[in-house]
Amino acid sequence: MPTVPAGVVVLDCAEPEKLAEFYRELLAAEVVDAQANRVEIRAADGFRLALRRDTNATAPSWPRPENSLQAHLEFVVDDLDAVERLIVGLGGRPVETKDATGPLEERGYADPAGHSFTVRCDVPVAPKLG
Repeated sequence: MPTVPAGVVVLDCAEPEKLAEFYRELLAAEVVDAQANRVEIRAADGFRLALRRDTNATAPSWPRPENSLQAHLEFVVDDLDAVERLIVGLGGRPVETKDATGPLEERGYADPAGHSFTVRCDVPVAPKLG
């Protein structure tokens, strides 16, 4: 029996209710716990994410070096273009970090509070060059 049977990724942010809604919609998740300073969601596959209120939270500046990457989430998807439309529609934004000449295997984004995350295809959509 594992000593730690489950874990929760926790992101600090100024407005946990709003950020929880972004991830709830993105992951087709459900709210499993909501308190004054913390909201936790769970996706159908069991992934758990909590958003915790920190009134002094500052958005990461990645890929710039100052206040850079603090945490990084990665999600596996089937259709990068469809998920990008959903992310942007929910208030997220693309973070362009490399010059791409064709279909990307993964894409970087920032959620509405500035946390970075990546979506990638389970199976590469283009062969690696070089």
